[in-house]
Amino acid sequence: MAMRRIREGNDGFVTRFAPSPTGRLHLGHAFSALLAHDAAQRAGGRFLLRIEDIDRARCREEFVAAILEDLAWLGIAWEEPVRRQSAHFADYRAAIARLREAGLVYPCVCTRKEIAAEVAAAGAAPHGAGKSPYPGTCRRDRARAKRRIADGGPFAWRLDCAAALARLESIGRWPLFFTEEGEGDVPVDPALIGDVVLARKDTPTSYHLSVVVDDALQDISHVIRGADLREATHVHRLLQALLDLPSPRYRHHRLILGRDGRRLAKRDRSATLQQLRAAGVTPAEIRAELGLA
Repeated sequence: MAMRRIREGNDGFVTRFAPSPTGRLHLGHAFSALLAHDAAQRAGGRFLLRIEDIDRARCREEFVAAILEDLAWLGIAWEEPVRRQSAHFADYRAAIARLREAGLVYPCVCTRKEIAAEVAAAGAAPHGAGKSPYPGTCRRDRARAKRRIADGGPFAWRLDCAAALARLESIGRWPLFFTEEGEGDVPVDPALIGDVVLARKDTPTSYHLSVVVDDALQDISHVIRGADLREATHVHRLLQALLDLPSPRYRHHRLILGRDGRRLAKRDRSATLQQLRAAGVTPAEIRAELGLA
């Protein structure tokens, strides 16, 4: 069990580790958690643990317990209580309501198959990890979405990126920047955003929306996470501006790769911390392998 850290020292430095309980942690998770934890200790600040469990179909309680076990084994201590996103849907509904009232989101009823077909018909290849392949079907044809929703069909709330940029320009808040450690101010690139999904009929939030709301509510000053999420930061900075939320400083660290040169991932069944522990590997050896000795 983790020890609760007394809130003393530099309360201006607050960071977090925010895993999803969809599997066991691996070395990539350990690297991110240790970097954030160590940074907070060096700064005399605070380290928080957040459980990002909005995906009710994939998240499991046994993996929540496993996360706590693995982090404690690594020697990481965090503050209690641990914020669990599934207990705070009201916060995300309030954020979506604000965006709806401002006319910055619209309902989308397109299925993945329909989106893929329209993108293919337009002769455009799907975008990369941080970009949206959505072609704007329901933004252009709002009546179609209303008809399907009236019939009880599923739908999502999408960010109207063009409307969002126009709003920020009208109030003199564009261009936007986020601060990246070692680089300074990085301009937000609209091409990396697109009309991303912010909520669904059955789940009132998405990763993008919930992480922005949570970071603000938890007074996160520094976000330390993998380079694979750097493009998502362009979306997050835009949402922070639209919701009048503060923007943390960011550090997107290198990814831990497997022997095949690919980044570690749960879906690929990368070696877990549990397996390494069972094989006799120590936390000190984990740190050494990650270059954190």
